[in-house]
Amino acid sequence: MDHVGIDVDKVASQICMIAEGGELIERRVRTEPSRLAEVLGDRVQAWILIEASTESEWVARCLDGLGHEVIVADPNFAPMYETRQRKVKTDRRDARALAEACVLGAYRPAHRLSHAQRHVRGRLGVRDALVRTRTRYIALIRARLRQEGWRVRTGTAEGFSRRVLTLPLPGRLRSEVVLLAARYDINAASNFVANASSVLGVDPLPASPTISFALPPATPR
Repeated sequence: MDHVGIDVDKVASQICMIAEGGELIERRVRTEPSRLAEVLGDRVQAWILIEASTESEWVARCLDGLGHEVIVADPNFAPMYETRQRKVKTDRRDARALAEACVLGAYRPAHRLSHAQRHVRGRLGVRDALVRTRTRYIALIRARLRQEGWRVRTGTAEGFSRRVLTLPLPGRLRSEVVLLAARYDINAASNFVANASSVLGVDPLPASPTISFALPPATPR
């Protein structure tokens, strides 16, 4: 079987193929399914080694679909690059080192997540981003109100909007807070987080009814 090393990049990837007879073939292609298929789709089944990275999973699934045996390797396994020349690091040298490591078996496979596991991890990432963003917006609103001598009662994040709206804020300050809250709907995010939590089986954050922020009437100049 041929042995192939691919240095995968988000824009263009370097491919190094070592044929059974020792022939070395090198190509550079855009990191797109169609371009990978053009180069590797018509070739006989090969062993292909790529590093674990952001793009590695979809690239590996694409190459699996072309009939090749794909190994996603741990990039921190130093022996995988033992054959690389001690010069400036380049994509071409990395791809050649990966192809040679594929021949020698000098790699450590990385764990590949299943389809379901990838989506669970993705939703957990979204949940984490929403929680952190909500926290930043609440802190910013609190700080702006404190600058003007107002304080918001303590309580849950889900009830923060309601507590802010109970304050008799003057028109201009209220408009600032409303615009900031409208930029990021705190309650809508809470509902999404709560729903995601129930699906993923993580600790839920209780949702609350969405509260609409009404802009005060414009002050005539």
